[in-house]
Amino acid sequence: MDQFKGQPHLPKFAVPKRYDIRLKPDLSACTFAGSVSIDLDIVTDTKFIVLNAADLSVNSGSVFFTSSKVFEPVKVDLVEADEILVLEFAETLPIGVGVLTIQFDGVLNDKMKGFYKSEKKNMAVTQFEPADARRCFPCWDEPACKAKFKITLDVPSELVSLSNMPVVEEKVDGPLKTVSYQETPIMSTYLVAVVVGLFDYVEDHTSDGIKVRVYCQVGKANQGNFALHVAVKTLELYKEYFSVQYPLPKLDMIAIPDFAAGAMENYGLVTYRETALLFDDKHSAAANKQRVATVVAHELAHQWFGNLVTMEWWTHFALWLNEGFATWVSYLAADSLFPEWKIWTQFLDETTEGLRLDGLEESHPIEVEINHASEIDEIFDAISYRKGASVIRMLQSYLGAECFQRSLAAYIKKYAYSNAKTEHLWAALEEGSGEPVNKLMNSWTRQKGYPVVSVKLKDQKLEFEQSQFFSSGSHGDGQWIVPITLCCGSYDVKKNFLLQTKSETLDAKEASLADIRSAWVKLNVHQTGFYRVKYDEDLAARLRYAIEKKYLTETDRFGILDDSFALCMARHQSLVLLLTLMGAYREELEYTVLSNLITISYKVTRIAADAAPELLDYINQFFINLFQYSAEKLGWDPKQGESHLDSMLRGEFDCPAVFGHDLTLNEASRRFHAFVDDRNTPLLPPDIRKAAYVAVMQRVSTSNRSGYESLLRVYRETDLSQEKTRILSSLASCPDPNIVLEVLNFVLSSEVRSQDAVFGLAVSKEGRETAWTWLKDKWDHISKTWGSGFLITRFISAVVSPFASFEKAKEVEDFFATRTKPSIVRTLKQSIERVNINAKWVQSIQNEKQLAEAVKELAERKC
Repeated sequence: MDQFKGQPHLPKFAVPKRYDIRLKPDLSACTFAGSVSIDLDIVTDTKFIVLNAADLSVNSGSVFFTSSKVFEPVKVDLVEADEILVLEFAETLPIGVGVLTIQFDGVLNDKMKGFYKSEKKNMAVTQFEPADARRCFPCWDEPACKAKFKITLDVPSELVSLSNMPVVEEKVDGPLKTVSYQETPIMSTYLVAVVVGLFDYVEDHTSDGIKVRVYCQVGKANQGNFALHVAVKTLELYKEYFSVQYPLPKLDMIAIPDFAAGAMENYGLVTYRETALLFDDKHSAAANKQRVATVVAHELAHQWFGNLVTMEWWTHFALWLNEGFATWVSYLAADSLFPEWKIWTQFLDETTEGLRLDGLEESHPIEVEINHASEIDEIFDAISYRKGASVIRMLQSYLGAECFQRSLAAYIKKYAYSNAKTEHLWAALEEGSGEPVNKLMNSWTRQKGYPVVSVKLKDQKLEFEQSQFFSSGSHGDGQWIVPITLCCGSYDVKKNFLLQTKSETLDAKEASLADIRSAWVKLNVHQTGFYRVKYDEDLAARLRYAIEKKYLTETDRFGILDDSFALCMARHQSLVLLLTLMGAYREELEYTVLSNLITISYKVTRIAADAAPELLDYINQFFINLFQYSAEKLGWDPKQGESHLDSMLRGEFDCPAVFGHDLTLNEASRRFHAFVDDRNTPLLPPDIRKAAYVAVMQRVSTSNRSGYESLLRVYRETDLSQEKTRILSSLASCPDPNIVLEVLNFVLSSEVRSQDAVFGLAVSKEGRETAWTWLKDKWDHISKTWGSGFLITRFISAVVSPFASFEKAKEVEDFFATRTKPSIVRTLKQSIERVNINAKWVQSIQNEKQLAEAVKELAERKC
């Protein structure tokens, strides 16, 4: 029996073909009973059947295998460490088809995985990705072990019960009813789903008759209408895009009050956090609307890409292609439905997050080896989703949209109802385009990191050189095949080529770049490539001028700023140069660019507070001046018929308050108090609430608690999840460490759902030390409550990453030396690396000669 322990995969003795599952949840006792009959194909001589099971008690007397006769196991062993159930038989099982029958019992847990309870005790929900179907029924819980599933539920007769397929029969017997569902098509275990509870719904149909419903808690049905509209339109769009029908007869989407992830793409029954599915016209912000649209489009993309065609194992095509692709295509869908959102410009936020994580030495390649199920959770990160989506966008941009779509449709047709690896997709794209896709993409998926391309102008020649970029300023030895795009002086003067070596030179005359002596030169046009660019001083100055004169697109303005910030952090560029560049954005009005400018300004003030506290007032004044033009232009009140993006931008304008701008603080306070007195006041529309809450918390202290108390009152009185998360993510921005400690303790209280606690960790720079002490004090509780899922990693990164001293990095390392577990190892290393990067950055800023003089001069410049 020991031969099966500690193995990454189950042995291949038996292949499951069909599961007949019956479950009877007891919501008041928080338990469930179940039975499963599995049609198996025994493919090699064996005395063993090995499958996955965890947290279940198996009734040994109920286990038997029936083929030519009935075989009873001589030993039934549940190995909890490996989450396997090993059945040993006295004689060799006959090759061919048979049926394995097992009865079992389990607990409806509170860990938001497996089969769990939600909403105190009146709802039971499943969440099986990546490897938790085994907590609900014994099964071959690996993506490649696809089978059909016939599900039957015994549930209280007054409750709604849903599964992947439509109901075929419902028999009521007093207080209980038995509900049977149609058999599913072939699919992986992680996509099986069951939900039991009290729900309302709204319903619509696609043009070809697919019934679509959005379920939510009783009384919230009208909040499902926007998601319903998006779902119906998106299903129709994907049917065209993939050239394959939606594979099931219905699609249900359901909002779950307690839900760890954002959403889960279960085949035909997609589960969501309330904030990712529900939209309230009166109290939701424009940002909430956009989130609902992109999350719905992401999950529905999986119905084809992931569910119909599935990865072979969590490495292969793994996660990254599954999630990266769904992320990319969700933007395609949102752009088609809402062109006015300019969503591809906002896609740059995804790219930036990917670049940020992938600039760490503790990053990982997109394709990463997974040896044990416990490691899977940690790679649901910005590399899988965001870098994944970004390299797909880079490839689509390189191959062309039509060719990409054609090849993709061929790939989906070929691998429908089966499993595929990354190289299968590359082969399909290579065949459709004639380009060396496999070679090109391997350089991006098989090694971690990305290049920074340095460009210099010398004697009318552009010199390019690539080297691996690290935020730490270290030198890596990676090399990529980089799709270079550049424009010179105008978007009509374009040049594209593949940089396949370390360096290359381009003769401006030969490349017809006539204006090279004086014109601006921009690489990575529209930021479609996953790399950074470093310009020589002359080219950088020309770009600054081009930004001031509004010659460049918003995507390029975003890219130049983001690269400059990253180069400054990596100590390849001075802080003075970064601040000077930021000054060129004084009249910026585009949402995505301004949003990044605000984020960067916060990071600069944090690092300046450690490096040069004596200059902080000047730096704050510089940022108040920098944002004055856009803040005045935008104003507090929404204008008739204004764009979605202006509404989103207004939500970002807590920044003058954070920099100490009295007028903003006073106005935010006035509007907030009007809102506390009357929740329907037009003075505080949903888009500016978060900004106002943050502003109010800036003046809260132990001796002046009223703003904090009022916010807690709003939190307790609202039943809208979006409002609760807005408040939670504002509270800890208070500069008083005593209040920060109160907030952190509140976050752990029963008033905050465990899925939402991480929103409360956005701590002010003054509260950093308090948060760290709190994390150490509460670690045992946090580890116990969140330790079995991915949310625990957020506690570490949020509390540890903002520090900026080598001593603190060492202290963190020492504390966790005896408290580590596989699910936090990667995040811990990355967070400590960020602290060391910040510490080096602080040293480098302290060594800048002209800093004080330059900052004072910049602060004096008015708009």
